Amino acid sequence: MLYEYLVIVGYFVLIVGIGFAFKDMAKNSTSDYFRGGGRMLWWMVGSTAFMAQFSAWTFTGAAGKAFTDGFAISLVFFANTFAYFCGWAYFSARFRQMRVDTPTEGIKRRFGPQNEQFFSWALIVFSFINAGVWLNALGVFTSAVFDADITLTIIATGLTVVFVSVLSGAWGVVASDFVQTLVVAVISIACAIVALVMVGGPVELVENFPVDFVMGPDMNYGVILVGSFVFFLAKQMITIMNLHDSFRFLNAKDSVNARKASLLAMGLMGVGSIVWFIPPWAAAILYPDAAAAYPELGNKAADAVYLVFTRNAMPIGTVGLLLAGLFAATMSSMDSALNKNAGIFVRSIYQPLLLKKKQEVNDIHLLKVSRFVSFISGILVIAVALFFKSLTELSLFELMMNVSTMIQVPLLIPLIFGLFIKRIPQWAPWVTVAIGLFVSWFSVNILTPELLSNWLGLAQEFTRREAVDINLMITIGAHLVFTAGFFCATTFFYKEENDHHKQETDRFFTDFETPFIADAEQDDYDRQQRDKLGSMVMYMGFGVLAMMLIPNPMWGRLVFVLCALTILIMGFLLKRSAKPKALKNKTQVG
Repeated sequence: MLYEYLVIVGYFVLIVGIGFAFKDMAKNSTSDYFRGGGRMLWWMVGSTAFMAQFSAWTFTGAAGKAFTDGFAISLVFFANTFAYFCGWAYFSARFRQMRVDTPTEGIKRRFGPQNEQFFSWALIVFSFINAGVWLNALGVFTSAVFDADITLTIIATGLTVVFVSVLSGAWGVVASDFVQTLVVAVISIACAIVALVMVGGPVELVENFPVDFVMGPDMNYGVILVGSFVFFLAKQMITIMNLHDSFRFLNAKDSVNARKASLLAMGLMGVGSIVWFIPPWAAAILYPDAAAAYPELGNKAADAVYLVFTRNAMPIGTVGLLLAGLFAATMSSMDSALNKNAGIFVRSIYQPLLLKKKQEVNDIHLLKVSRFVSFISGILVIAVALFFKSLTELSLFELMMNVSTMIQVPLLIPLIFGLFIKRIPQWAPWVTVAIGLFVSWFSVNILTPELLSNWLGLAQEFTRREAVDINLMITIGAHLVFTAGFFCATTFFYKEENDHHKQETDRFFTDFETPFIADAEQDDYDRQQRDKLGSMVMYMGFGVLAMMLIPNPMWGRLVFVLCALTILIMGFLLKRSAKPKALKNKTQVG
């Protein structure tokens, strides 16, 4: 395990280096700290949009689902791909055009200060829960890799994320996301290629899968699989393209770059929807007992199947890269949450409090408070992750789906439907959330799959897998009908003469449709981004190249060489593009 430890240590050194490299770009204002001043290039924004929807859960809970159920898990990620397509077609550019620094400032412009306060607190609490799930997933996997204590893993990883987020704000968060995207891509593609070679190709992978590859086991009614995919399309649209998650695109330097960023995230998610799960699919053929390899994980044992494949099939050192990828995935999601929470708290809670007390609002003071809030947020996320560690009866897949469907969907429905329905009373958003939480409770406890089975008079009872899918479908469907329906129905209670926020709402929608163009100072920021990231990517490339020295078969060494060359070429192109145009032209003439 010595080589695995060295790989992980090298990765952490790189991430900390990114924090120091970008700290100067985040020290001038809260706008720089929260969203990079809105000056980031599309490939940086696209990578962070992609990584924000990606976590260690993909390699753990989702991989365990792929191992047991086959192709069905890809449908969840295809829904993410569809959401980013809609972002390219409509949402992403308009989110950038809101001309705000934090998502709750956009909520304030659309719905008014009262809703800003409500959603600020609600979204901060939900972010803690979501980030806790991600960090818990990483702890499960890492404990299996090193036979380490889950608690210690959660604390150590959480503190590392806190350091980068506090030090360099959005610049460090997004820059590390770009580098982490490369880590995830390298390990995913390498494992997928080896997996396909070992099983004999994609046709053999499908034909030799232990159960029906498309339907999976314990599925008596195929229509459930189709229905769950349709409902997931709606769910992921709601949970990705809304005012809260607009933070993914607030960093972009202009409207065009925001659209390109969504297109990049769509492409990465679309390819990843297949590539990520080839190793667990292959493991079901090659190592059918993989789910029993770590019985100490209890019901989460199948979540370590990616590790089983990597340890048995990949060259020495790959487990370290895989774990680096898991750290990358979790850290990218968690540092985005910390940075976003700091922005929400400082701009939408702390600053209005100062103004209410008629105290002077100093941006330097707010910047210091932002760093402190990021630190406290990190500590709270670690505490939430430690709580989820105790929920051994739920698999990571079910834990993630339950949190997302029962809490996230009702919270975000007003934040997407409010972009299309303008004439609503001021109380409509927060009352809709309250209705939605009741709908979640009712769907889980009253409108159960067993009740549905009795209503339909089905000959066969639903299997446990079908019951889980149906429960998700019932909850999502109920929110679309009742929660969203209630929000739309509030238009009947709207009275223009009582709408004191109407002028600001009109200005919001005017900006929402007006393209944003970067100013003349942008070129210098572009060069700094390319130069700094180019250096970091090349450092990572040389690190991967050094892995060819690990005692492996020739094919194993070749894997690391090819991965390193891909990364080095990317870094070289970034460094080259960072040169001023005049200097590049002079070089070409010479």
